[in-house]
Amino acid sequence: MSSISANAQVPPKRRVRESFDRSAASYDAAAVLQRRVCERLLAGCTPRSAPTSILDAGCGTGFGARLLHKRWPAAAIVGVDFAPRMLSIARHEAAVCVAADIEALPFADQRFALWWSSLTVQWCDLRLALAEARRVLQPGGEVALSTLGPETFRELREAFVGVDSYRHTLGFSEPQAVGEALVQAGFSAIRVEREAVQLHYGDLRSLLRAVKEIGANSVGDDGRRGMLGRKAWQQVQSAYERHRTVAGLPARYDVILAYART
Repeated sequence: MSSISANAQVPPKRRVRESFDRSAASYDAAAVLQRRVCERLLAGCTPRSAPTSILDAGCGTGFGARLLHKRWPAAAIVGVDFAPRMLSIARHEAAVCVAADIEALPFADQRFALWWSSLTVQWCDLRLALAEARRVLQPGGEVALSTLGPETFRELREAFVGVDSYRHTLGFSEPQAVGEALVQAGFSAIRVEREAVQLHYGDLRSLLRAVKEIGANSVGDDGRRGMLGRKAWQQVQSAYERHRTVAGLPARYDVILAYART
């Protein structure tokens, strides 16, 4: 999302749900970045008291729920995701799993002490997701969320310059936009951090396959539907090779971590 709401840049929900459902079986093996970000988000989460109830908004296959349970074993953890196959795996990690959209949560007001969401809100209207977070949090409740910033996949976008005019990545939020959205939703004590993370791959096909295996390859109606021709593919590969390091081809992730309370 390039603005706070950015509805035009978020892929249709049905398409995102289908993409994550298809990737459910391969997700855990490929989700290297997702695990790393989840662990970093938890390390920076310092609520004033141990939360007794936690909502894992966009729980995926339940890795975050597992970390949360290990840190706060007495907390009641509810996992929410709108991809049924992801949720069927997460049921092994969260005490309760609910199929729902985090923009319209099926919970009463002031239900939870901590609203947690790791690498989910980039697929949402951020204003709606945070308004729901504010609604279901108790007074003094805490928010911990991670998302991706605009430098994510910069090398990939650069590699397609001059090849076609399609969109090849999501439009991601600036850290300032995340902070502003938290303010607009009524949160205080806001802390927004930004970190650069790089993963490396042997070649471009491996990099793109890893993105597909976690279901993160849906970019909306402006994305390419068909295959690249051989000449165009070679051009993209050649452009991306300019970024190669000793470790391999880099995939850049611009990680945003945000914390706040009601």
